[in-house]
Amino acid sequence: MWMLRAAVLVLVSAWAVLALPSTPKDVSRFPDDLFQPLPVVIWHGLGDSAYSPWLLKLKEHIEKMYPGIFVHLVAIKPTLFSDQRATVFGNVNDQIDLMHCELNAIPELRHGFDAVGFSQGGQFMRGYVERYNSPRVRNLITFGSQHMGITDLPACQPFDALCRTVHGLLMGRVYTDYAQKSVVTAQYFRDTRTKEQFSLYKERNKFLYDINNEGPEKNGTYKANLERLDKFVMVKFSEESTVVPAASSWFAAYPDPDQHHGRANETTPLRQSALYEEDWVGMRALDRKGALAFHECSGGHMHLSQECLALTFGHEVKSY
Repeated sequence: MWMLRAAVLVLVSAWAVLALPSTPKDVSRFPDDLFQPLPVVIWHGLGDSAYSPWLLKLKEHIEKMYPGIFVHLVAIKPTLFSDQRATVFGNVNDQIDLMHCELNAIPELRHGFDAVGFSQGGQFMRGYVERYNSPRVRNLITFGSQHMGITDLPACQPFDALCRTVHGLLMGRVYTDYAQKSVVTAQYFRDTRTKEQFSLYKERNKFLYDINNEGPEKNGTYKANLERLDKFVMVKFSEESTVVPAASSWFAAYPDPDQHHGRANETTPLRQSALYEEDWVGMRALDRKGALAFHECSGGHMHLSQECLALTFGHEVKSY
């Protein structure tokens, strides 16, 4: 675990270089902050907490490396345990609303920030960008995030009683009112295995279905807000087993049940999807201005090696 945390520390510290400011077009708007690096906001993943020791050390490390930088760790609840529990039980829409209020109350973020989302924190941060984006996100980088949802639950560790409890609650009941309002993973569970289950997803899911603009009526604000990103970097892991399908981290998904034509287990890449071709959320527009970057790192979910660091932040961008 300590090796993983050390790798995360180095990786995100290197990412913070992206936060160093370029000269703004209107210098008069930023008289006090012109030579300060843009703030960084980090939203942690499932089972983690803003108060966990490794994230607090990460925050401290970035602040030491870049004097004057402001780093904020998103916290939904006020203690380590309660914030950790909120990654498992809670209403995602309410959490994004709460985070918006939280960020608006921080004066250091008034001119915007760069954002990092780990695992499910990545699609939650994207939800913030689409729905609010005030204060504005300049660059968004997500690691192993479930942008097109999951079609299976991640495996539990042998002694993870909380994980097993959640699995028990969701077995066959992922689209019940309770699960869709109170169990976090259920709110990005996009079940394409049968027409019946996919119909339930479209009818009852109020988070992922919404931020991906999958409904017949498209929300133009979502598209306009995401298009404002300077850069959207998505990292996928080569041996991913926690996120199913793994390519969800790159906005790929299993086909809809009435469209798979015998290819139910083959994901449809972003650029071949209706979400991209019809530009539901602005991904095509971002792509056309060169703002999308797709990276693959070796290893399992959230395994951030030195090679991952070099690939993700080197000059060469992996094509997709």
